[in-house]
Amino acid sequence: MDARACAARVVHAVTAHGRSLTDALPEAIQKEIDSRQRALIQELSYGTLRWYYRLDVLLQQLLKKPLKQRDADIRCLLLTGLYQLSQLAMPQRVAVNETVQATKALQKDWARGLVNGVLRNYQRQAEVLEGRVDNTVEFRFAHPQWLAQMLQTDWPDAWQAVLDANNERPPFSLRTNPQHLTRDEYLDELAARSLEARPLPHTATGILLARPLPVESLPGFAEGFVSVQDAAAQLAAGLLDAKAGQRVLDACAAPGGKTAHILESTPDVAHLSALDIDARRLERVGENLSRLSLKATLQQGDAGEPAAWWDGQQYERILLDAPCSATGVIRRHPDIKVLRQPEDVATLVSRQAHMLRALWPLLSPGGMLLYCTCSVLSDENSRQIGSFLGSRTDATELPINAAWGRECAHGRQVLPGDDDMDGFYFACLRKLG
Repeated sequence: MDARACAARVVHAVTAHGRSLTDALPEAIQKEIDSRQRALIQELSYGTLRWYYRLDVLLQQLLKKPLKQRDADIRCLLLTGLYQLSQLAMPQRVAVNETVQATKALQKDWARGLVNGVLRNYQRQAEVLEGRVDNTVEFRFAHPQWLAQMLQTDWPDAWQAVLDANNERPPFSLRTNPQHLTRDEYLDELAARSLEARPLPHTATGILLARPLPVESLPGFAEGFVSVQDAAAQLAAGLLDAKAGQRVLDACAAPGGKTAHILESTPDVAHLSALDIDARRLERVGENLSRLSLKATLQQGDAGEPAAWWDGQQYERILLDAPCSATGVIRRHPDIKVLRQPEDVATLVSRQAHMLRALWPLLSPGGMLLYCTCSVLSDENSRQIGSFLGSRTDATELPINAAWGRECAHGRQVLPGDDDMDGFYFACLRKLG
């Protein structure tokens, strides 16, 4: 397998066919290839999409005329080549030659001269080319202009820091399982294996590993001692504050990280339902719980249509991790920059509002619903909660007094990069009665 051709196919699947990296990358990588090739394909796929808008601005200057639609794979190959030359500490001769060779694997030998000429022209003119477009949002921040404008409106004092954080490589964060060991005990275990790590602030179980590694290499992973979870996502279980004997609903539960954390933190809840609309993703919840020796009731269903799955018994705690734009986790999923469109936000806001209204009757009087998203857009977060509270006489907001994040008109927002966390929003709603 040619790693560069494979990466070009992955980028093409995302940019031309709207597929996510999570789906396209595993499908494109053949199981029999060695780990070095696999790592290179992943690096080129993620990196090219992380810097896609910046690379595209450069490529437009280097092409005399746009490529035809049927040659979109060559365009994607050129983008991966520019990524290697502009962002990676790789011998430039190797980057150019190997990218040219990839045209054969794509069965487009005619493009050898084109790819060679474009990449060598960039080598010769890089400073001039970049100087021409340095004032554009797409080049400076590697984001679509519409998203940069939304962030500038919502976070006028922090929008550039958010864009820069989105372009960073994500941290490798862990959550230890207190049913097996303490965080300090696990840190000692990592130190004994010469794995550099430190505690994550604002969490009782969070650890930041200095370097990522395959989960199978984590001490005690197979035994359920530790899970991979971002520090911001780890805040949810504490905010939900489930108690012994309570009925708990985790709506939109897949892949199950928050479900597992709730059970690890409060193993004596009376009942926990993990709900998700996607049967395949719900299977992942079951697999994750099985590894951790935890049990929950798995239910396939739409959180916005509880009549199809609810048994009529109310819950004292509901966690609604609502479908959202995912603009807080772009550094983990750079394809979001390409896949998300401005009109998607209004659709998501409507869906979130519908879920809030649908789930509220399932909450018992005195119970609490924790609303969270991995978005940094106010329409999905603070304004969404403000609108909901304005429409209900039996709902009140509970303040979140915390040392993390930023206080909003409603709820609290973590921005990407804050204390090594992803972008996340939380609001706690109490039902009166």
